[in-house]
This record gives sequence, structure tokens and C-alpha cells, in this order.
Amino acid sequence: MHTTIVSPAELEPHLEDPRWVVLDVRANLRKPDWGREEYEHEHIPGARYLHIDDDLSAPKTGANGRHPLPDRDAIAATLGRAGVDETKQVVVYDQNEGAFAARCWWTLQWLGHEAVAVLDGGWARWMREQRPHTDRPTIVAPASFRVRGSRPVVDAADVLAHLDDRRRLLLDARSPERFRGESEPFDPVAGRIPGSTNRPVNANLAPDGSFRPSGELRQAFVAALAGRDPGEVVHACGSGVTACHNLLAMEIAGLPGGKLYPGSWSEWCADPARPRASGPE
Repeated sequence: MHTTIVSPAELEPHLEDPRWVVLDVRANLRKPDWGREEYEHEHIPGARYLHIDDDLSAPKTGANGRHPLPDRDAIAATLGRAGVDETKQVVVYDQNEGAFAARCWWTLQWLGHEAVAVLDGGWARWMREQRPHTDRPTIVAPASFRVRGSRPVVDAADVLAHLDDRRRLLLDARSPERFRGESEPFDPVAGRIPGSTNRPVNANLAPDGSFRPSGELRQAFVAALAGRDPGEVVHACGSGVTACHNLLAMEIAGLPGGKLYPGSWSEWCADPARPRASGPE
């Protein structure tokens, strides 16, 4: 069973294996239809497409962030239509660094499906290695996905109540510019949650776009933990997507147990009563 990442070489022999399901979650937040169009143009043979907004998130209210967690029954039905059940090994990919794939990976883990992994290096590496691809639609045999558990999450009230708790590490996965409040391309207010620490997702990646070795990741995260238990880490970002990249990196590093703040900055900044910070860490 694969529970973190798989390489293209590990996936390719299983493209016709009925026990494996490949999910394509390529996305561009500035172009909502881009990922689906790219999938229709070409994709890994047998892959099924899921959309970050339409399939992997709940409707937005203006106060719950840009990518709220989906309703459990709704996402279970979506995964069932994609042919996922408890017997399947799922592999998820996006176009490159793996942020959207990591959110899908975390969502399945959140629902109790442990046999899910991210394609290391994504579509970019798959194509660079000249692996098979197609434009043919995938014929899917529907399955019955059953929710079997839950990963821990925290909400805005919990984050607010622990702002001064030094036993907790609030890790922000956004770029340094967004973390410092120097730019904000997606949300109406720039800045960060007070007391948070920056860990941009590209710090998890080697120059070729694949994840760094587990030993390197462990050394970096142990330093960031500064003696804290991994379970005391709360992961945030702009909307609870790239935060999952750090959650996955910690799992690869052998440091599981972190929690996701799904609303992240997009939810936090929607309430002007919540404190904000900016500038250097």
C-alpha cells in the first residue's frame, strides 16, 4: 500500500490494474476551466478528472474561505463515481509541484482512505520521462465509497484561542511575499495570522520538482518543530490547499499527526475582528 508518494516508474505498470485508480486534479486558480481542458486534451491513461472547486470543495459563502472542505456525503459520492472504494490504491497528480494533488491526497486520508499517494513530480515529470498519455475518455465502473474515519482539523476559533500558545506551531505554506503581506493575488486583504511561521511549498521540492529525500525533509521539519510534537503543528496557507503539501512532506519525513486549518488566510481575513500581521517574521 502506498500512502505518501509514488514515482512514475512505480505507477506505469499499474495503468491497466483494476485495483489502482488514477485521479487528475490539475488546476489553475486564475483559469477555472484550465485543468479540465488540459485533461480532455491529454492525460495519463485511465485517469479520471476531479475539479478543485466543483468536486473537492464545498460552496463558498464569503466567510468560509476559498476552498471549504466538501460535505462528506457529497465527496463520497464523487469518489464513488470515480471508481474509488476501500479496495483501490489511488494515485493523484497535478501539473507539477503537487499542491492540488496533496489536497486531494489529504481529503481521501481525511475520509479514512489510507491507500492514496501523490505522483511524485506530477504531470510535468510524467511527460518529461515520456510516459504513456492519451486523449481518450476513461470508462469508469462506479464504486461505493464509504467514509471510514477522520483526520484532525481546526477551525478559526481554535486558531484564535491558541495564538499565544507556544506549544503549537502554525505553519504557513504560502510564498514569502504573501506571508509578509507584500502581495496578495487571491484574497482581498494581505498579511498573515499572527505568530505563524513560513514554510513555502517549494522548500519541499528538489530542483526537478520531485519531493526531497525523506531524511532532508525530516531534518528541516525537526528544526522547525524546535522540540514540539508533530501533532502540535497546524498547517495553513491561502485556502487550505498548499498547506496539504507541507502535511504530505511531514508524512514523507516520518512526522505524521499535523492538523489542517482548512479555511486558512482566506477565511481568517474575512472577519476584520481577527488580528492580522505583516512584515518580516
